Amino acid sequence: MQTTNHILMIRPVDFKFNEQTAANNKFQVVSETQDVQAQALKEFDDFVELLRQNDIDVTVVDDTLQPETPDSIFPNNWVSFHEDGSVYLYPMFSENRRLERRKEILDDLKARFELNHVTDLSFYEMQYAFLEGTGSMVLDRTNKIAYACLSVRTDEEVLNNFCMLTGYDPVIFQAVDSDNFPIYHTNVMMCIGDRFAVICLDSIRDAEERLQVSISLKGSGKEIIEISLEQMNKFAGNMLQVSNTAGESLLVMSEQAYLSLNPEQVGALERYSRIIYAPLYTIEKNGGGSARCMLAEIHLPSKL
Repeated sequence: MQTTNHILMIRPVDFKFNEQTAANNKFQVVSETQDVQAQALKEFDDFVELLRQNDIDVTVVDDTLQPETPDSIFPNNWVSFHEDGSVYLYPMFSENRRLERRKEILDDLKARFELNHVTDLSFYEMQYAFLEGTGSMVLDRTNKIAYACLSVRTDEEVLNNFCMLTGYDPVIFQAVDSDNFPIYHTNVMMCIGDRFAVICLDSIRDAEERLQVSISLKGSGKEIIEISLEQMNKFAGNMLQVSNTAGESLLVMSEQAYLSLNPEQVGALERYSRIIYAPLYTIEKNGGGSARCMLAEIHLPSKL
């Protein structure tokens, strides 16, 4: 299944602009507001409430003040959960983000889900090679294809190792913003749904690579819904399709992302999913990530 109705989210206690990630995340902007944590916490809690009101099963884990992890609100970068009960832990570029990997979170999930095997790829950090989970990779889980734009945070060798271990086929390309700066995470420029793909094809400058990605998407039965570079900058690529407990398909995004879409794009998306969105402006500005980054999908078999 491409989608799940089980989501892990980390409730922040010290969210703020992370200087260690800002050099290669051009979506981050220092906020002039002093009370960033309080604003981010309200956005987080309201987002969780929205998801739960729409019958999505959300497991919320509180972050801790020590060690200092300003980006813990984005758990999809350090862990991914798979339908065979396997769990993957990932090598992270920033030293303070490596501290987000918490064994007790996995232990807590064992009460509800089957965790059969944990594969820890974080040893690649010693080689200065990184793969930041489903930020670096956008997974077509149904067809077992891993889409990835290479960057300092997405290393081809680590990606190929993940694909070898999981049976995924990699589709690798380069993607840049309007200033020709490499896009740090693939999930800000594309989203894979069960029967559609949202993607900023303009960010893939090489014509051959752009064609390769398009052929792969169409060949796996996806309708391509294109977004512009400007829409990408408003996190329109950072969406996640989920299902709720009633089996309804939902497409989750931020308010900023939703408002950037034109009526034709909204109509195309609504053919596949009901759209829900939340205001995440403080998190987006200071963290450089949006709705999808906050959601770690739990595809593990349920014990209940």
